[in-house]
Amino acid sequence: MDWQALTLSLRLAAVTLLVLLPAGIWLGRWLAYTGFAGKAWIEALVILPLVLPPTVLGYYLLVSLGGGSPLGRWVADTVHLRLTFNFLGLVLASLVFNVPFLVQPVQRAFEMIPRQLGEAAAVSGLGAWQTFWRIELPLAWPGVLSAMVLTFVHTLGEFGVVLMIGGSIPGETKTIAIAIYDRVQAFDLASGNRMALLLLVLSLGAVGASLFASARLTARR
Repeated sequence: MDWQALTLSLRLAAVTLLVLLPAGIWLGRWLAYTGFAGKAWIEALVILPLVLPPTVLGYYLLVSLGGGSPLGRWVADTVHLRLTFNFLGLVLASLVFNVPFLVQPVQRAFEMIPRQLGEAAAVSGLGAWQTFWRIELPLAWPGVLSAMVLTFVHTLGEFGVVLMIGGSIPGETKTIAIAIYDRVQAFDLASGNRMALLLLVLSLGAVGASLFASARLTARR
């Protein structure tokens, strides 16, 4: 068992979720409540990482963030950081390819909230921030919880994008998914099977717990 790779994957999933959650809730709510001519294109951009092959997305991220790109050179010259083949690169890639897994469930959850509730809250004297915290977010919470679990689990299992943007550097970019691939390539099927089984159990447990909690919250509501 490659515990170092598992620890790295868990850390990547946690950082990705913490960074993406506030922006994902804001974007999902905005898409749910706002209508404008170009909305379909914004939604298409949100969904795009879901339908693109991971290697294609990873390639464009590598070209955009690599040392040969204008952004990569500027960051290297200004703050002396590399945006690829390190943990920071994994986080940036993870933020991009997890956008649809967080935003879409959040958007659907907010779309299910009756608009009359917001109007009633405004008439009752609640401001926009109070309405969000006391009415909208509690009602949308089952969807938000599902989005959080999907994002976390998807990050644990991602392979193609992570490999393209980070490679396989032990302790730095070698995630559990890459460790499984390496073990299989080395014909160490026993180790690969143990890691794959652990990932399967973690993912199944997280999704099952999320569905159970969402059902309880919905029933209580």
